[in-house]
Amino acid sequence: MATILIADDAQIMRNILRLMLEKAGHEIVGNATNGVEALERYVQLKPELVTMDIHMEGGDGMTGLEQIVQQDPAAKVLMVSAVGQEQKEEEARNLGAVGYVRKPFQLDDLLEHIHNALTG
Repeated sequence: MATILIADDAQIMRNILRLMLEKAGHEIVGNATNGVEALERYVQLKPELVTMDIHMEGGDGMTGLEQIVQQDPAAKVLMVSAVGQEQKEEEARNLGAVGYVRKPFQLDDLLEHIHNALTG
C-alpha cells in the first residue's frame, strides 16, 4: 500500500485517520499540524500521498497544498476537510489537489478517494 503524511491541526482527526489508514494497510510516515509543517515533512519524508485539512492554525491547507505542488508537481495531495463549499473544492483542484473528501466521511469513501488519487 501507500506511504501517507497526515496534515490536520486536530489531534483526534490525525489519530482517526491514522487508525483507519493503517487498518487498510497504508503506512503513516508522519503528521503535520499545519500547511507549513506539511511542506517540511513532505520534503523530508517523500510520502506517496498527503491528506490535508484546509483550516489549520499557523498555515492553512490551501497554502500548504500550493507549496507542496510547487515543490513537486507530481505530488498527490488529497484534501480532507469539513469545508464543503464547491468553490473551495474547485480552488483546491485548481491548485493541484487530486481529490476532496468532506468531513465527516465514511471509511469506504475515503479509501476510494485514496485509491483514485494513487492510481489516477
